[in-house]
Amino acid sequence: MSHSLCSRVLTVTIAATAALGALTACTAGAGQSGSTQSGEAGSGTSEAGGATVVVFAAASLSKAFPEIVDEVFTPANTGAGISFSFAGSKDLVEQMGAGAPVDVFASADATNMETATTEGLVGSSGSFASNTLTLVTPADNPGGITGLDSSLEGHSLVVCAEGVPCGNATKKLTEKLGITLSPVSEEQSVTDVLGKVTSGQADAGIVYVTDAASAGDQVTTIPIAGADAVVNDYRIAVTSSTTHSAQAQAFVDAVNSPEGQAILARYGFGSPLQ
Repeated sequence: MSHSLCSRVLTVTIAATAALGALTACTAGAGQSGSTQSGEAGSGTSEAGGATVVVFAAASLSKAFPEIVDEVFTPANTGAGISFSFAGSKDLVEQMGAGAPVDVFASADATNMETATTEGLVGSSGSFASNTLTLVTPADNPGGITGLDSSLEGHSLVVCAEGVPCGNATKKLTEKLGITLSPVSEEQSVTDVLGKVTSGQADAGIVYVTDAASAGDQVTTIPIAGADAVVNDYRIAVTSSTTHSAQAQAFVDAVNSPEGQAILARYGFGSPLQ
């Protein structure tokens, strides 16, 4: 499986002494991406002369994490910078295993964090948020979808691929509900699923409640009965290869701080799992 960094990874580089830039569009093969970029992702030096901490994070965190940097990390860490790469957690683990320089990894599930731990890519991890699934359609719901039911027949449904956190959650949920789905495509990140729905390429998609909330009036959200039976455990860890351990831990602390948790809650994330 091969993905270009432009099509699959959103890179945001934020100098700690500069204001957070506005997100701009970067074309993705099956959805939309956004990036603000003042350099390639990689450990190094920020524009302010301090360390640049590289954070690999699940695509569903692409709005909350930059806000945490702007409001929580930057004021307390003058001279440090953050460079984000957002993509599917499985893809990020594969990139880390291939030697990508990373200081912090934030996964959308425990499974991919466990893989990173087993491979010796990260140290101990902790839960920092949770998320559940919902069904979305284009704003006008042209297919008249009412849920994971017969209304999907004859209409195009997109989901995340198995192995991707949202795909694993979808599989678990449908098994618990005793439902068999027939998606027309399986995507490598939840943002790709959302992109196909908002662009009208699909009649419905299964995404996280946070992604549905961020899409606003671009989608119609249809709650899935029983969705709370499967809750994704978002986990974060400093990597084993970091050369900026103090600054990396400072970012983790910012995410776990009351202010960081409040920002995650504003984007619809649930409390950390214990």
